[in-house]
Amino acid sequence: MFFRKRSAQPDIAKITADIALRTAKVVHLTHNDFDAVGADAVHRIRYRNEGVHTIFSSVGKFPIYLELFTQIAGNGDTLSISDLSYRRGLESHLRKIRQKGWRIEWRDHHRWHEDEIGLVKSIVDHLHIDTGRCACGICASDLTPDDIITQEIALVVCDYDLWKHQDPRSGVLGLVLQRHKNREHVRDMLMLGVFDDKLIRSEYEDIMREMNRVMERTKKAASILGSRYRTIVTPMYGYPSETAAYLRKELGSDIEVLVSKSGKFSIRSVPPISHKIAREFGGGGHPNAAGGFFNFTLKDKILLFLLKRNRWFTKIARYADTIEK
Repeated sequence: MFFRKRSAQPDIAKITADIALRTAKVVHLTHNDFDAVGADAVHRIRYRNEGVHTIFSSVGKFPIYLELFTQIAGNGDTLSISDLSYRRGLESHLRKIRQKGWRIEWRDHHRWHEDEIGLVKSIVDHLHIDTGRCACGICASDLTPDDIITQEIALVVCDYDLWKHQDPRSGVLGLVLQRHKNREHVRDMLMLGVFDDKLIRSEYEDIMREMNRVMERTKKAASILGSRYRTIVTPMYGYPSETAAYLRKELGSDIEVLVSKSGKFSIRSVPPISHKIAREFGGGGHPNAAGGFFNFTLKDKILLFLLKRNRWFTKIARYADTIEK
């Protein structure tokens, strides 16, 4: 049944062995979206000679991967973290990783507290936080400031990741990368300065057909809640960013919360409060887009499956109403 199915877990033994037996001098630990793929392209252009071993990570699995590095000798190699933000307690992992002989660099564009910045900066070799750019843009500025291709990659990625939507290439690639199987192909094309090809176009057209069905299904299941803010809370069936934009246009909402069957949720908002709401529920992110986690019980999962809502829908809408713009 719906609530018994579990998401695929990383093969820890294989990942650990791959890191330990690496020939590359740089290990790039990054998120798993368009911004991360662009950042990885930048890394691979910068470190063509040294080699790059890439790990794409969800926000939830980030601490798990850091724990792996505490057990593997660094030998002076670099662990480069990008597009992943601070989580409470990670400083203990970072200290152990340094003791194992790793250099640590961290580039991120999410919002950090000043005390978090100071704490991490005292441990790592390089920390660059800039909320005004995407993570790919920070990597390009730091690693390849004079490279024409990486600067172009950064412009396209930031157009999508910062919700500017002025460059049509960014919308196509952002959607294609909703399917993680396309990550390596898109990254390799970006390294060549190519932003469109037959495979990218075919995937985009197929996804558009599927996405239209998903949006209608999501709209039918939506609950309209809130008093200060018109908040839409609904089960997540895919394509959270695009679906949230569709719901906002169709239902005139201020906040959109899309909830997966596991309890993970994605939130978008007109008022710049998404990150504040997400932090209350174990997550974080940007002022207008973030994510978090509900601690679902079996009953919560059953109700979401049968009724398309549960107690957490009202909880998050009520909490949102307590936050000033």
